[in-house]
This record gives sequence, structure tokens and C-alpha cells, in this order.
Amino acid sequence: MANAFLTISMITREALRVLENNLTFTKGVNRQYDSRFGVEGAKIGTVLNVRKPPRYVGRTGSAISIEDAVETQVAVTLDTQFGVDISFTSEDLALKIDDFSERFITPAVATIANKIDHSGLALYKDIYQSVGAPGTTPNALLTYLSAGVKLDDSAAPMDGQRAVCITPLMQATMVDALKGLFQQSSAIASQYRKGQMGTAAGFDWFMDQNVNSHTVGPLGGTPLVNGGSQTGASLITDGWTASAASRLKQGDVFTVAGVNSVNPQSRQDTGVLQQFVCTADKSSDGSGNLTQTISPSIVVSGYGQTVTGSPADNAALTIVGAASTVTPQGLASHKDAFTLAMADLPLPKGTDMAARVSDDQLGMSIRMIRDYDITTDKFPCRLDVLFGWATLRPELACRVQA
Repeated sequence: MANAFLTISMITREALRVLENNLTFTKGVNRQYDSRFGVEGAKIGTVLNVRKPPRYVGRTGSAISIEDAVETQVAVTLDTQFGVDISFTSEDLALKIDDFSERFITPAVATIANKIDHSGLALYKDIYQSVGAPGTTPNALLTYLSAGVKLDDSAAPMDGQRAVCITPLMQATMVDALKGLFQQSSAIASQYRKGQMGTAAGFDWFMDQNVNSHTVGPLGGTPLVNGGSQTGASLITDGWTASAASRLKQGDVFTVAGVNSVNPQSRQDTGVLQQFVCTADKSSDGSGNLTQTISPSIVVSGYGQTVTGSPADNAALTIVGAASTVTPQGLASHKDAFTLAMADLPLPKGTDMAARVSDDQLGMSIRMIRDYDITTDKFPCRLDVLFGWATLRPELACRVQA
């Protein structure tokens, strides 16, 4: 019986399946896909708007007090088109799809999956909650349980959609630390034999070689708050080493003496200092002054309250980590902390074949275009995805410093 040649639709569907299976961090996040672009076509710069549900303050007593529904959106820009280009022969097209996938699709799509995961894990710079000691790999479950406490205090849902994504060394350290808990007769035994954590401490655990590292700024001086009663998304400070470049780096985490966090639902004092993250690199001036943009904003009451009160003048800043320390940034998060948006790339005319496969449930789309080179009897192909990442709810995530 004659060989049945693989079609481009078969190959593209297989590519989407392999992509889903190769993703790690991305499996545990909110994924958005907009089918409109299947008709209109998408390009770099296209924006998807993802809605965030409103939160309310509530009232005490029987008198009604209507609150405005403040429904916000997060704009996710599709800013990355990434792909892999391959070539195969007519003979290759006569393979079974399993053989073809192993030889051609899997290696190509693994590169795409790594790019998507690495880009998503770079969002650690948006996250202000942090546990662990920079430069020290966590070797006790308490560090990860503390990350869970951070999420609890931030009203993260306890709905089975929490995950932690860490480096191979962080995973190996924890598997070794907890080896006495594994029993040969249970599912946990399988996790032990494979050297993987599986599910523990309220998280689904994932190992990803794409976990980003952060370098703490050079710091210097004795930083203090410069002026009391400050609110908003910036903080005026002084006491830094004068005229020094990038004292603080984007992604640096710090606390301010006397400024505690509040539960975003109840607005009650959590009893712990609020952590802030620097949202841009900042340098000090000739007098050692530095105005730092921060997240979360300092909000002292009402909708969106984040802290118990404004920092006092001359309140001390404490930065997490020693100057210039390089440390991997594991992430413990709820599914809705981050979002990945993908859209359909257009199918061009004038080529040998083109196909696009999208899946609403997976929130993913991939395109394949095939041409033909008559001189070599080869089919040059390109696989492409168009995607963008955004932090949806930073309070639903916590960095695990290592």
C-alpha cells in the first residue's frame, strides 16, 4: 500500500500538542486567547485587555451604602513573535506522525516552549512579596510554607490552583531535605524515585531551567525616608551614597520601618512589614537623594488599601539581599497572578501550504508555513507563535529567593 504523506494540518496540530506538553511555568498561569485575530490577523503590538474583578470595602450597620464597581483591565501587548525554521524532504513526509514528531517537531517546539517560559518567569520583577535569603538555596519546607502564608495574607484563593516553579538545584535540595517523608507504597514514592516534588505544602511543584536570576543593586549609604505622609507609587528617600549610578535596580525588594501590610479583603493589619519592589533602576543625586518608583502604591485607606499607614520621616529602608548578590528567583503563585496572551498570526497566500491551529481551552495558537525548493526537493518550514505576558495580580505571587 502506498505511503500516506503527512499534511501540514497534521503537523501543525502535532506541534501545538507538543508545545503544550513542553511548557512548565506556563502551565500554571492564566492563559488568554482571542479568536478575533483568526479573521483580522495579529501582529506585534496588538493589545488584548484582560479584566480584573472589582473589590469592595463593605459596610457596617443596616444603612445601605452603594459602592461603585471599579472594574479594571490589564493591557497585554503581544510583543514577541518567536519561531523556529526547519526543512525536511519528501521522504520525511512519508514517516508516521510519531516518528516525524520525534525527529523534527519536538526539538523545534521545545525551543519555542523555553522562550515562552523564560519570558514569563522574567515577570518576577513585578512581584514585591519575597521569602528566602538571597544567595542561600532553601533547604527547609518552611520557606515554601512562608510563601503560602504571603499568599494567604494577600487573599489568594485556596482553590487548588497554586503552583511553585523553581530551579533544578532548589528542587533537588528540597527532595533531599524531605526524603524521610517518602513511602514506597504511595504516589509520593513515584515522585521520590523521579526526583520531583509533585504536590506538597499547598502547591503543585514544577522545575524549570528557565527560572530567571536577579542581581541586587550596588546599594550604598544608609537610606531613609525623606519626608513623612508620602503616598502613591513613588517614595522620596535620602542617605544614599552621593552621585552613584543605579543604587537600586528594577526588581529589588525592600521594607520600610513601621509600614505594615494589610489583607486586601479585610484591610486588617497582617502584623508584618509590607514589602515593596522597585519598578525601575534609580541613581542617587549629588546629595544622596533618590526618588524610587515602587509597587504596590502606598494606599492608606479605602479601596485598594495596601498599608497600615504612610512611612514616617527618616524611617529606615531595609533591602532584601546584600549589594550585587545574584540569586535565582523561584515563583510561588496563584494561577491568576500572571497571564499569557496569544493570538492567531495571519495565513499568507502564495506559499506551498500554510496552517494554523488554535485551542480556546489551552489559550494557545501556533502557525506553520511550508514552501518547496525544487532544486533540492526539500520543504523549508517555519513555526511561529505570537504572545505577550503581563502581571495580572502581583499580590497573588511570591518570589522564593535562592
